[in-house]
Amino acid sequence: MSMYMEGILTQMGVNILMAYSAYIILATGQLSLGNAGFMAIGAFCSGYFTVRLGMPLPIALIIAAFTSSAVGIALGIPVLRLHGFFLVLGTLGFGETVRAFFINFEPTGGAYGMRGLFGTTFEMVLITVFVVTVGLWGIEKSRIGRAFDAIASDEYAAQGIGINIRAIKVMAFGIGAFIAGLAGGLSAHHFLYIEPGNFSFLVSAMAVLFVILGGMQTFWGAMLGAIIFSLLPEMLRFMDEWRLSVYGAALIILMILRPNGLLSRIFLRGLVVRLKR
Repeated sequence: MSMYMEGILTQMGVNILMAYSAYIILATGQLSLGNAGFMAIGAFCSGYFTVRLGMPLPIALIIAAFTSSAVGIALGIPVLRLHGFFLVLGTLGFGETVRAFFINFEPTGGAYGMRGLFGTTFEMVLITVFVVTVGLWGIEKSRIGRAFDAIASDEYAAQGIGINIRAIKVMAFGIGAFIAGLAGGLSAHHFLYIEPGNFSFLVSAMAVLFVILGGMQTFWGAMLGAIIFSLLPEMLRFMDEWRLSVYGAALIILMILRPNGLLSRIFLRGLVVRLKR
């Protein structure tokens, strides 16, 4: 495999993880634009552990992901008192606060960022995506997944049948932050250099976009959206300066033709039935 193709596939794997991190929060009916902040925590923490402390990358990734998850849980407890537009603003503010923090945090290079990062391979990203995918599949089939669905459908009804809404939402934030932390660490050690500017709110917006376009009803939709819209810009590269225009037009056309995303649970069930025949 060429280095060019390996780079594209590695970035696609990171995008899948970011889509997963946005999906798990959206699955409870919450919209967060703070995932870039969790990604930044995972990136800079893992970078500090490997570059400054000489820690092996796999161990650094796990510790950084748990650090990001702890921050996500701590954020979720107060922020999830908010709803709708105010929740979006609250999480957006968190993401920008994290970015500003790392701009002024000298141990990780401040505004100049960190250099000397290395170690991410396509195989490592592939294994991580596989493990996270299996984990999300297990969650979707479990009581927790059913609780997610109930809360997203009707919070009051879910509370009426005994679901602890607050605990489930905080759990979703923690899981989403953990996955985003993994994505940040893998991305940082793939590009060899990171700076706070790499983690603007546009990163969070793209993760949410992958989920919406792929389908919000299942994590398979998040994966499909991330795959298609990671590869599409490369497939359109021959169009030169028209590439981004065509990319934007493709997004608009898809939203018109498939307002509920490319994949839905009904579609997947029908596909399974046809395959069994």
